[in-house]
This record gives sequence, structure tokens and C-alpha cells, in this order.
Amino acid sequence: MVVTLSRLLAVFSKAETSGRPGQRLARALNEAGPSFIKLGQAMATRSDLLGEEMSADLSDLQDKLPSFPTGEARAIIEQEFGRPLDSLFSSFEDSAVAAASIAQVHFAVTTEGQEVAVKILRPGIEEAFQRDLELMRWVAGLIVKAKPEIQRLKPLECIDALAETVKLEMDLRLEAAAAVEIAENFAGDEDFRVPQVDWTRTGRRVMTTERLSGIPLDERDALIAAGHDPHMVLQKSSNASFRQVFRDGFFHADAHPGNLFVLESGAIGAVDFGIMGRLDLKSRRWLGELLVAFLNRDYRRAAEIHFEAGWVPSHRSVDAFTQACRSIAEPILDRPQNEISIARLLGQLFQITETFQMEAQPQLLLLQKTMLVAEGTGRRLVPEANMWIMARPLIEEWMIENLGPEAQIRDTIGNIANVVDRIPRVFNDIEKGATILSEGRVKLHPETVAALKQGNGTGGGRPVLWLTVAAVAVLAAIFKFI
Repeated sequence: MVVTLSRLLAVFSKAETSGRPGQRLARALNEAGPSFIKLGQAMATRSDLLGEEMSADLSDLQDKLPSFPTGEARAIIEQEFGRPLDSLFSSFEDSAVAAASIAQVHFAVTTEGQEVAVKILRPGIEEAFQRDLELMRWVAGLIVKAKPEIQRLKPLECIDALAETVKLEMDLRLEAAAAVEIAENFAGDEDFRVPQVDWTRTGRRVMTTERLSGIPLDERDALIAAGHDPHMVLQKSSNASFRQVFRDGFFHADAHPGNLFVLESGAIGAVDFGIMGRLDLKSRRWLGELLVAFLNRDYRRAAEIHFEAGWVPSHRSVDAFTQACRSIAEPILDRPQNEISIARLLGQLFQITETFQMEAQPQLLLLQKTMLVAEGTGRRLVPEANMWIMARPLIEEWMIENLGPEAQIRDTIGNIANVVDRIPRVFNDIEKGATILSEGRVKLHPETVAALKQGNGTGGGRPVLWLTVAAVAVLAAIFKFI
């Protein structure tokens, strides 16, 4: 169906009809406008639906659009801050250095002499996206009604996730906050740089940050000419990717080469934090153990992790899923080290969702798309290396810290501490519930009272009576019958 859609879009657009279906679809979506570019980027995460090749082609959508007039950009800045542009910037370049589906960027110099990058939302972009998202929801609803089995892939939830992402991107203060958060996560790390945010010149429609100058991460020849070692650059990039995903659970989810630079110092500089991904600690632990299991070719353990994480229903066969893991991984892991693609491996796992009734995991789909882009960039930078093999020592060290005996003891102590912290609240709830009972606001069924009295008459019912009263008291407090 998607292949047919790509052909139709290509036919009715001005885009070239040459190339693979995914390439034609990417060109057609790019021509259709900002909302559809974002849709294509979201679709790139769904290799379980589209297949690896089309997902890879859609991952090339990098929001390269014509810029809107500089006069409009200046007007938006002045309206946002209620001040003349000259009172904010001593110089403001008319030509946009980057123009994407949501916003465009101009270089400028503040009145204090600081070189900055100014990101400005496109005029009318909020209304345009809202219209298109309503259309997407309507179409997704029709598809689910026509084919209920599609609900397993959560199309409406995916549109809602896209809407939430776009909503966050529409408020540049939130992007600025994301930049500050990731900068704090890498405080003191000389190998990864995030530009400082100028909060006095940042608002909902305008964001101003320190200007970073460097060479795009995938321009190998330019990096070598500037004296940088591509292997060292890739090592720094892979380490930064690992730390974002596993250490912090907060990662740059739009890390294409246009957003990553090698600075003069050799550090990796990152920009554009409109799309960020999050993974909770539990998901990170499952993912880390899964990667190690595959790298060690322990397919039984890889299968068990899916069941323990709840990604595969418990009634399915672990043995059959182990066989599926082996069939997917062996052709990939048997390739030369530099051709091993962990993103491709995860993508093929997602493609067997229908057979094993796996539910879509949006947070992992976004990560898989991010990994796919990172691997492509890494291969262009150092064709003979593999970024995940480089990061393997960090992954294994992190696994020991988070899944080893010390981590288990730490978790147990933490759980006990949580229980102890809750004890006063539990007793308080019991006291509230007892008060409720004494005031007659919660009544026991007559048959229950009679049974309790009968038990009490035998001499062994009083503990039962008080346990029942306590239980009802707790339930009353929990359900707030006050």
C-alpha cells in the first residue's frame, strides 16, 4: 500500500519518478510541504511497517526548504520581544543559513558583541500543521475502522506522538530547555559541545543560541584537511551517542550530519534540539542487555528479554522467538565488522511484530531511526569502522553498573526505602478509613456483618473482624470516600 502511495504521490507531483519507491516518496513528501516532511520523518521510524529500505530512504528527509523573506523574520523577532531589532542585535544577516519545515536560522551579532544563531518559526506554521494533523487523524481512523487488526500498530497513537513532537517544536522555549538539559548532562565533557542559550533573546517563536562553527560530521575529506582524525571523530561521536541513550536516557533524535559538526578543538558540536527522545531506566536496561545478548550471539537471552519486557505476549513460544532472533541476527552479524548494523537488526525485529503479536514501542522506534541515521553518517566518515563495536566497552561497563550484583543490592535497598517511606502514609490512610467507618459513611453489607459476628462467636473471628475493618478502611482511604 505504501509503495502504491509513493507512486501516486510521485505521479501527481513535480518530483522525479526515478529511483526506489522510498526515494520517490521522500521527494514527493518534501514537495508537499512542512507537515508531510514531518510525517515522512515519523514514517522513517516505522521499519516494521515500511521495511528497511524505505525507512532508510525516508531518513534522508532533512527539512531543506526555501527560506521565507527576511522582512518577515525581522518582524517576528520584533513582535516576539516588543522591541526594535537594532536594540537586540548590532548586525543581522539577511540570508538564512538553514531553512527547515518548522523554522529557519539566521546568524547575527548581539549588541554585546556575541556571535549567535537566531532560529525563527515560519509564519502561520501552527495553523498549517493543525489542519494537516487533523487530516492525518481522520485518515488513520478510517484505516483502523476498515482493518481493525491495524490497531496493533497504533496508527492513531503514532499520529498523536507526531502531534506532540510538533507541538514541542512549535515552542522554541522548550527546545531551548532541551538544549540546556543536554548541556548539563555533558557538563565537563570536552568531546561534546552544546551551544549556550541566550534566554534574554529567546521566546516562543524565537530562540537565540551561541554560534558554533565547524565542519559537518560526514565531510571526511574536509575533516582530514583540517587535521582531524576521522577514527577519533567517530569514537567521540559514538561515545556521545551511547551516553545520551544509556547514561542519560535523553537523546538527540534528529542527529543527521546537518546538525552535527566537528569544532576546531576536535569536539563534536550539536545543534537543533527540536526532536528529542527519552528512555526510562527500565527500557534502557532491557535495551542494553538486548544489544549485549545479540553481540554475544546469545539468542535465547535476546528472546527472553522481549518476554520479560512485555514486548511479546507471554503465551507466545520463547523457543520460536529464539529461532526468529537467530534467523534475523546471523545474516547481519556474519558480515564484516564495519557492515554490521544494529539499527537494521532492530528494524528486522520490529518487522516480525505480526507473527508474534508484538506491540509497537514508539520510544524504541524513534531510537532505531536515530541509530539508522547515525550508522549511515559513521560509515561515510570511517567506512572500515563500526560505531557500536567502538561503544561496546562502554555498553558492557554500563551494564555491570546497572545490572550487576551491586546494582541489584542498590535497587533492593531503594525498594525497601520506598516501602519504609510509605508506611506512615499507609497508617494515616488506615486511620482515615477507620474514621470513615465510625462515622457510618461506608457501610458493610448485612451478610458480611452477620458472617463476621458468627466467626466472632467461635472465638476465632475477632482477628478476621479487625483485618476486614482495616482492609475496608484502607480501601476507603485509597478510593477517597471522604
